Amino acid sequence: MPKYLLEVRYNLEGIRGVKAKGGSARVAAATELIEGLGGTVESFNFAFGGTDVYVIADFPDDVSAAAAALTVSAGGGATTRTVPLLTPAQVDDAVAKKSTYRPPGS
Repeated sequence: MPKYLLEVRYNLEGIRGVKAKGGSARVAAATELIEGLGGTVESFNFAFGGTDVYVIADFPDDVSAAAAALTVSAGGGATTRTVPLLTPAQVDDAVAKKSTYRPPGS
């Protein structure tokens, strides 16, 4: 199953929600969302700085990952950035693919 990194940034409303119900409630909500879309949560970590939460999750496909991001953003308490993650073997496959691309000026 494809793996994704979800970077979550809470707005003021989202931070108030975390303060009211705690971090475990957010883990439970994220797990329910991801599993409901056919995925699994590998890790969920809170952080300091510009990003409040990092989630690594497996989803069946890009559409399911997009559905999770859209659902979180539509909820109004946070925004997300979704990053597809590749295994070393997938990068090896990408490097092995041949292309007819030519850079500008060539």
